[in-house]
Amino acid sequence: MNEIRLHEGELNIMELLWSNKVLAAKDIAKIIKEYIGWEKNTTYTVIKRLIDKGAVKREDPGFMCKASISKRTVQNIETKVLLDKLFNGSLNTFFTEYLKNQSLTQAELLEMERIIGEQKR
Repeated sequence: MNEIRLHEGELNIMELLWSNKVLAAKDIAKIIKEYIGWEKNTTYTVIKRLIDKGAVKREDPGFMCKASISKRTVQNIETKVLLDKLFNGSLNTFFTEYLKNQSLTQAELLEMERIIGEQKR
């Protein structure tokens, strides 16, 4: 299966579906108009593109939309693309460069240590 890549506008619709599980296209259009200002036709075009990509499943009656890809899956795909593009796919280089420029709280450091400890097992 090809990795599904989503652009920012598509992610706006996906966030609604991830939060609400199932929404009618007309309700998505109303919410998007209120928050982003898109006209109904624009929203419907983006929904159709998401259906064509396999990110959204349409159920009738009522043009009900449901995410068919999880937020975590999209995050993993986009993270891999970003690492490949900016850090030659090296997680180590990313962490080294990123952490050099961060001020982490004690809680964040402890959480990172916990995750690393789990990885060592």
